[in-house]
Amino acid sequence: MLLSVALISGDWIFDAVRIESNFSALITAAVIMILNRFVKPLLILLTIPATLFTFGFFILVVNALILIMASYIVPAFEIQGFWSAFWLAIFLSIVQILFGTNQNVKIKYQKGKSPSEDSFDDYEEIQ
Repeated sequence: MLLSVALISGDWIFDAVRIESNFSALITAAVIMILNRFVKPLLILLTIPATLFTFGFFILVVNALILIMASYIVPAFEIQGFWSAFWLAIFLSIVQILFGTNQNVKIKYQKGKSPSEDSFDDYEEIQ
């Protein structure tokens, strides 16, 4: 949902990005998530030297390539050129940093008591 809202905002901010409707934004967000799940790890693996050489900034190029692939798959989503995709990738990354949920694993453990003595007051949280 956040990605589709960010895509609609990107359409409003950038002239070179166009999404036809809100439903198209949802479809585009789904396609981008599928590409991020299956294609992006392969692209990252193939571009490890460039990513290391640029101290990780090449990931933005990979993100731009994912957006370009999504624009080829979804006809209602258009990006005019690589640099438009690059700036949209930066914008989407900033939105994800600012408004994305924290997906860290939280482990709770209890000090000094056996598991049969369940008192939730004595638990500490580790991140």
